[in-house]
Amino acid sequence: VQFVESGGGLVQPGGSLRLSCKVSGTDFSVYTMGWYRQAPGKQRELVASITGGGSENYESFVKGRFVISRDNSKDTVYLQMNGLKSEDTAVYYCNVPWGDDNTYFASWGQGTQVTVST
Repeated sequence: VQFVESGGGLVQPGGSLRLSCKVSGTDFSVYTMGWYRQAPGKQRELVASITGGGSENYESFVKGRFVISRDNSKDTVYLQMNGLKSEDTAVYYCNVPWGDDNTYFASWGQGTQVTVST
C-alpha cells in the first residue's frame, strides 16, 4: 500500500487548508480511513476518521473545525481544516485506524507539513 499526502503549507491562525491523501495498492473503499498528525516532540495522534460508507468521527480538539471526506472513485481521502490554530502545526498523515491506537498498515507516507503561524 502507498499513501501520498499533499496540500499542506504555511497559513495564518484562523485560516484554512485542504489536505488530500491518495491511496494505492489496496481496495480503498472497504477501509475506514483516518487522518493523523505528529507535532514536534509529540506522538502521532488520530485526528479524524471516515468509514467506507461515509460515517465521520472526530477527536475533540478538531471537532467543529475540521471535516473529513472521501472519494472512493479516486481512492482519496480529504481533510478540510478551518479555523486553524498554532497547535494544529504538525505533519499530517493518512492511514487505516485499527483497534486502539494502531493502524492496519505499518507503512506511512511522507506526510504533509502544516504550519500555522503569523
